[in-house]
Amino acid sequence: MRRRFLCLPVFLFFASTILGDQITLKNGDRLTGQITTGDVKTLLLKAEFVGEVTIQWDAITAIESSDVLHLTLKDGKRLSGKITTRDGRFVVAGVPEATPPAAKDTVVAVRNDAEQRAFDAAAERLAHPKFIYFWGGVFDTGLALTRGNSSTTSYTLSGKAIRETARDKLTLYTTYVYASDNTTIPNRTTANAIRAGVRGDLNIISPRVFIFAFADYETNELQNLDLRQVYGGGFGYHVIKTDRTVFDVFGGFSYDRDAFSSYFITNPAPPPPLTFVPAITQNSAEAVVGEQFDSHLSKRSTLTERFSFFPNLSHTGEYRFQFDTTVAMQLKNWLNWQATFSDRYISYPPPGLKGNDLLLSTGLRVIWGKPKL
Repeated sequence: MRRRFLCLPVFLFFASTILGDQITLKNGDRLTGQITTGDVKTLLLKAEFVGEVTIQWDAITAIESSDVLHLTLKDGKRLSGKITTRDGRFVVAGVPEATPPAAKDTVVAVRNDAEQRAFDAAAERLAHPKFIYFWGGVFDTGLALTRGNSSTTSYTLSGKAIRETARDKLTLYTTYVYASDNTTIPNRTTANAIRAGVRGDLNIISPRVFIFAFADYETNELQNLDLRQVYGGGFGYHVIKTDRTVFDVFGGFSYDRDAFSSYFITNPAPPPPLTFVPAITQNSAEAVVGEQFDSHLSKRSTLTERFSFFPNLSHTGEYRFQFDTTVAMQLKNWLNWQATFSDRYISYPPPGLKGNDLLLSTGLRVIWGKPKL
C-alpha cells in the first residue's frame, strides 16, 4: 500500500508530461500545459491550475509538444506537427526529411490548431473582405439642463462608423446640435445644426500614399443655412502610421454649394424697423488642405483631431475652415467619457450674422464593433 502511495506522484508527473506540452527554461525549470500562441517576444501557456502563463521567448530552451503545433518562419514557410527539441532546434514531426530543424530565432509565430484556424480565417477575411466586414465606430452624447430661474436645454449627438482594411478606409459621420432657452416667452431656439458626411481613403503606390474623396452636408438654422454641399478629393500622405499613432497630411480640390434662406434683420436706421435679406445661393470651387492626428495617449485615453482649410478659388479672398478634436477616457471596454471641441468658420456670412460656430460638448461615448479611433 505504501509503495503504491509513493508511486502516485511519480505517475501523476509522467501523466501530466505525456498529456501536456512541456517547456524547458534557461534556469532548468519545466512548465507543463497547453501552448496556445506565441511570437518573437512571448509564448502563452495555459496550465490547468494556474491559468494562462506568459513566458518570455528568450527564456525558452526547449519545447516538447503532445499536440500538433504550427510554426511560421521568417521566410513565410509553415511547419505543422508535434514538436521536439534537438540541439536547440525545433524538430517538427511529419515534415519531409529534407526539411532542416527550425532554429529558434527563425520562428515568428507559434499557434495550436484552434489559434491557427482563427488566424487563417482572419487572414482570409482580410484578403477578400466583404463590405459587411471590419466595421466599428462610436456614438457620443452630451446633455445639459438648467431649471429654476433659468430654463435651458442643450443636447449633442454624434456618431462615426469606420470600415478599415490594410488598403482602404471608409468613414461615415454625423453630428446633431440643439439648444433652447425657455426662460422667457417666447421660447427661443439657440442652436439647431446638423452635419453629416462620408469619406473614403485608398492607399496607392505605397502604404503611405493615399487618395481620398469626400462629401459633406450641413444645415444651420441660426445661420439661415438651408444646406451646404461639398464634394471633393485629392491626395494624402501618412507621415506617421503605427498601431498607436497616425498623422496624415492631405490636399486637393472641392466644389461647394451654399444655400442661405431669406430673413429679416433689425434696421440700424429705421424706418422701416426691419430690413429684408434675400435668399443667397453661392457656388464655388475651392482648394482643400489639412491634417489629421489620431493617437493613443495612454492605455486608457485617445485623442483625435482634424483641421481642414478651404480657400475659395471662385471668390478670391473668401475662405472657410473646419476644426474638430475629441479626447476620450476609457471607463469600460465599450464605454468612454469624451470631451469634444468643434469650430466651423466662414469668412462670408450673410449680412447681420456671424461666421463662427463653436461647439464644446462632453458626455458618454459608446464603442461598437472594432474601433480604429
